[in-house]
Amino acid sequence: MKLTVKTRSGREIFPGGIELDDEATVNDLQKAIHARNKKWYPARQRLTLPPPDNRARPIVLEPGKNLSTYVLPGGHANVVFKDLGPQIGWRTVYFWEYVGPLLIYPLFYFFKDKLYPWYGGRTVTHQAQTAALVYFSFHYVKRILETFFVHRFSKATMPVFNLFKNCGYYWGFGAFIAYFVNHPLYMPVGETQMICGFAFAVVCQLSNLYTHIILKGLRPADGAGGYQIPRGFLFNYITCANYTTEIGGWLGFNIATQTLAGYLFLLAGTYQMALWALARHKRLLKLFDGKDGRPKYPRRWVMLPPFF
Repeated sequence: MKLTVKTRSGREIFPGGIELDDEATVNDLQKAIHARNKKWYPARQRLTLPPPDNRARPIVLEPGKNLSTYVLPGGHANVVFKDLGPQIGWRTVYFWEYVGPLLIYPLFYFFKDKLYPWYGGRTVTHQAQTAALVYFSFHYVKRILETFFVHRFSKATMPVFNLFKNCGYYWGFGAFIAYFVNHPLYMPVGETQMICGFAFAVVCQLSNLYTHIILKGLRPADGAGGYQIPRGFLFNYITCANYTTEIGGWLGFNIATQTLAGYLFLLAGTYQMALWALARHKRLLKLFDGKDGRPKYPRRWVMLPPFF
């Protein structure tokens, strides 16, 4: 088959097109493009076929599939190429965004005399501050371990800019929260409130780990495959139970520590997760509509019952 590779504006990138065997895969096409231009390694490429009509979306060529799925053997097709820009692995980004708070937070706990010099080292470490350090460290160690041993990603890479954006978010909020929780003027909440808050946070974090293990079982080891209806545990009632438990963990942390910085982090994270959860819920409702033999998606809360 012959494939003409064009930009979205219609400019032909490789004059004469690319000839491939009828048994070739999308990966073979990506390798052929990379061979012509070394800058465009496969992870930078997004390949689509023009939509059948102006109202439809472009047809995405999914890596791993045979080109004959999209183009008749021996035929010809125009492939639209988009350069996604420099890419970086998801696990790399996740590691660096999580290791930052893990290293930054203890600095405010162990080096108060250096970070709050105007108090002349006259500081008292409260039990709540020690418990906050332990919980905060536990949370980010858990996230790093999940990144390497639990999570499965549908795509291997993301734009390299996300590394700086995500690190700025997590590192900045980590320092912001640590500054106020460990401040020499910090006044802890009552012991009962602190214990209840951290106990609730730990339960939510362990539940969050379990939801991630359930989600891991929905995706093959190679990350390929379509969507499935998550079932079991909180997923029987909530579409994005993993976000619910994540929010619960930070709510418990804030109940136990009571700082404005912590609640701002909770609100920012809840807002972003709500956007992701709503998009996923709508996608599942559309995919599993009960028509043509497809299962119907059960009635569930999106993320935060009984409100959302």
